[in-house]
Order: sequence, then C-alpha cells, then structure tokens
Amino acid sequence: MDNLRFIRETMERAATFTAVSGWGEVIIGVSAVVAAVVAAGQPTPQRWVGIWMAEAAVAGGISAWATSRKARSANVPLLSGPGQKLVLAFAPAMLVGAALTVACVLRGMEGLLPAVWMLLYGAGVIAAGAYSVRIVPVMGAAFIGVGTVALFAPPSWGTGLLIAGFGGLHIVFGSLIARRHGG
Repeated sequence: MDNLRFIRETMERAATFTAVSGWGEVIIGVSAVVAAVVAAGQPTPQRWVGIWMAEAAVAGGISAWATSRKARSANVPLLSGPGQKLVLAFAPAMLVGAALTVACVLRGMEGLLPAVWMLLYGAGVIAAGAYSVRIVPVMGAAFIGVGTVALFAPPSWGTGLLIAGFGGLHIVFGSLIARRHGG
C-alpha cells in the first residue's frame, strides 16, 4: 500500500493542471477592455486605480468560477497536486503587485502601474504555467513583453497598453486555450 501511495503521489506531482479555462480567459479579456474604457474617464488617479482594483477582483472571480467549472466537467481535482502548485506559484507575484500598487499610489506614481501590473502578472503566469499546459507560460511571456513596452512608453499610452495586455492577450490566448485544450 505504501508503494501505491508513493506512486500515486509521484504521478500527481508530475502532472499538469489542464483545467485553465480558455473561455474564462476570453471573458476576463472583455471585462478588462470595459474596465480600461471606464477607468480612462475617471477624474482622479485614485479613482482610476479603484476601477482597476475592482477589475482585478472581477477577473479573479471569473477565473475561479470558470476554472472550477472546467475542472468539475473534466473530473479534475481543483486544489490538489498541480492545481495547488499553480495557485501557490501565481500568488507571490500578485501579492507583490498589490504592495507596489499601494506604494505607487502613495507616491503619486500611478503612471508606472500598467507596467508593474503586466510585468508581475506575466511573471506570475509564467511561474504558474510550469504546472499547466505549454501555452500558459507563453502567455505570461507576452504579458512581460507588453509590460516592458509600458515601462518605457509615455504614460499616455497606459490605457492602450492595458487594453492590449489584459484585454487583447487574454482574448487571444484564451481562444487558443479553448480551441486546443477544450473550453
């Protein structure tokens, strides 16, 4: 019995998490485009950040819902083995992003936030992608590319780059994930 348990645990550790929902990513991309348009019309940087924080919460909810739905339909355990590792790999970059968001707002450096968000999101997706299908870390690398452009671009490009990153990349890669890996 101990040998069987060892074999099962070894197989779980080596498996990939395949319940990333492509359609969930597409919905997140659409919600990001809406958030970018709404945020662009805000009168203060703090309200702009508030819209994006609300979008982050909405996107997290969509991701959790879509992923759990896909995992249930595929009979894949959500938070054991690779799923748990995926979440644990993704979380540190998001926590750092939250801390840097507060620091940028307190120092009046909101113009850096599009770059900070996309760079850290990309890093988190790459780290989490080590436990998922191969296209996930590629998506993370694309976010780092757009985030790097945002880092050196004029602040006036922020909305367009957020649309390209959080909107466009989620829609494109979500569509690819849905087509190649079922939903």
